[in-house]
Amino acid sequence: MRDVIFIGGGPAGSTGSTLLKKYAPGMDVLVLEREKFPREHVGESQLPPISIVLDEMGCWDKVEAANFPIKIGATYRWGNTNDLWDFQFLPIERVEDEPRPAKYEGWRKLTAFQVERSVYDKILLDHSREMGVEVREETKVVEILKEGDRITGLKLEDGTIETARYYVDATGASGMLRRAMDVKTVEPSSLRNIAFWDYWNDTEWAFSIGKGGTRVQVMSLGYGWIWFIPISPTRTSIGLVCPAEYYRQTGLSKEEVYLKAVNEEPRIASLIKGATADGEIKGTKDWSYYAERTYGDNWFLVGEASGFADPILAAGLTMAHLGARELAYTIMALDQQEHSETWLKDQLQENMTRRVAQHIQFADFWYTANGCFTDVKEFTRTIAADAGLDFDANRAFQWLGTGGFMDDGNAGLSGYDLESVIDTIEFMTEGETQLDVFKYNRFLLNMDDAVEEDVAGYEDGKVVSRRRWRKGKSVLPQRGMYYVLVQILQHGGDVSFLVPNMIAAIKKHGARHTDKEAMSYGLCHLESLLKSGWVRGVMVPGQPPLRFEMPKHQRAMRKNTDTFLEFTEA
Repeated sequence: MRDVIFIGGGPAGSTGSTLLKKYAPGMDVLVLEREKFPREHVGESQLPPISIVLDEMGCWDKVEAANFPIKIGATYRWGNTNDLWDFQFLPIERVEDEPRPAKYEGWRKLTAFQVERSVYDKILLDHSREMGVEVREETKVVEILKEGDRITGLKLEDGTIETARYYVDATGASGMLRRAMDVKTVEPSSLRNIAFWDYWNDTEWAFSIGKGGTRVQVMSLGYGWIWFIPISPTRTSIGLVCPAEYYRQTGLSKEEVYLKAVNEEPRIASLIKGATADGEIKGTKDWSYYAERTYGDNWFLVGEASGFADPILAAGLTMAHLGARELAYTIMALDQQEHSETWLKDQLQENMTRRVAQHIQFADFWYTANGCFTDVKEFTRTIAADAGLDFDANRAFQWLGTGGFMDDGNAGLSGYDLESVIDTIEFMTEGETQLDVFKYNRFLLNMDDAVEEDVAGYEDGKVVSRRRWRKGKSVLPQRGMYYVLVQILQHGGDVSFLVPNMIAAIKKHGARHTDKEAMSYGLCHLESLLKSGWVRGVMVPGQPPLRFEMPKHQRAMRKNTDTFLEFTEA
């Protein structure tokens, strides 16, 4: 009887197993992988939160030594314009032309990798083995043995049976354990896309900076979009995403529709002019989904087994790493018995489901802003309704794009900085986003019917209990900028009191450095509170409304990286 068995040795399985052995070295952890690594896999583009997890696992230096391109952002042609525009994780001037391999410090903490999955996944799985995890490659699970909702063992191809206290499905989209336990999936998006891809050798890079720094390319077509992701100094992943219905209507083969796309998009065509393709075009349906539940009596789902979001935001690997990290923490906490079993499992499920559901919704928003996906805008009404808000389509669309979600103390959308989200909306839609906060000059807390509840945090190998408020489906974290604003508004909501105290608190804790930056940051959070009903705006006669010109942010979509604020009197 082992402690934990992971079915699948990809990034989710290797991350979860590594962290279990790091923090609980006495655990008996087994990874069963049906293939022999290295093996090819799609999904190469990362986001900066992965680097934080890699560092915690103790293998960031190994990944850096593989000389993968450093991802500093992405270049898009999207929406109603033919112009190119960039998302950047950090200002270009902060990128240092330093030798590689480098250390996980300074500007590199704000970057990500673009990885060749055959190499990357093997690095991670080998690291798990070095940490003391028993890893069996070329070992196929052929049957899930179960009694009701409890797994009693895994039957292997050679007829042997492996048992454990906990079982984890890290088999990706195949969801072997998920299917065996008859867990249904939810497909909330109206989009039904399909993806085709191939690998190219010796392409040109559209953008280079320093030693291996680059941006991925995302180029919109009239019927879909193309990704261009350098994954090594000489190798590039190029894929096409388009509606399945479009593909069926063309009557073309997958090879024909793929090559047509990459050759007719001028930027991509210029980059592959002197390159050669492997010529093995692969395809898969690209439909977003999440599991109705992510755990049972003694089993868990993680990574794509628990959910998948459209790749437009390059979030798949990020969600796999983050979910596996929280899973490892949860399993250890179950043994420590400091929190209830149901609460721990529910918190894990809420995190993983919310994360993938919000990315699905954010992806739908992106497609809405693109000319060839016009049917999604109405779907934002459903998104708002899920949060307990009765909006028409236009109002729901604005709500989604300007603060519809509150995530762990920072205002944003799927973890992205709300200031840059607003700027991006304006660019993609060629419109002006007017925040509701500018209609008022007094702001009042609306905590009626709010209740306090515990929410899980994951720190240094331990699950810790934090507090938040809840009203129906809407939650408000008692941390970060939201907590700061609540504390200030309890003392006074007039603009003359709110604004200087807000600016002082933000600058004191280093969230933004100038008054203008602090004002913009604070107002985005206030807008989120206003949109979600936690704050009510009032226009006091005889006094001017709140006025402020929101700065532009060079169209740089950023992940929220601010440290959480603790309120002190200004």
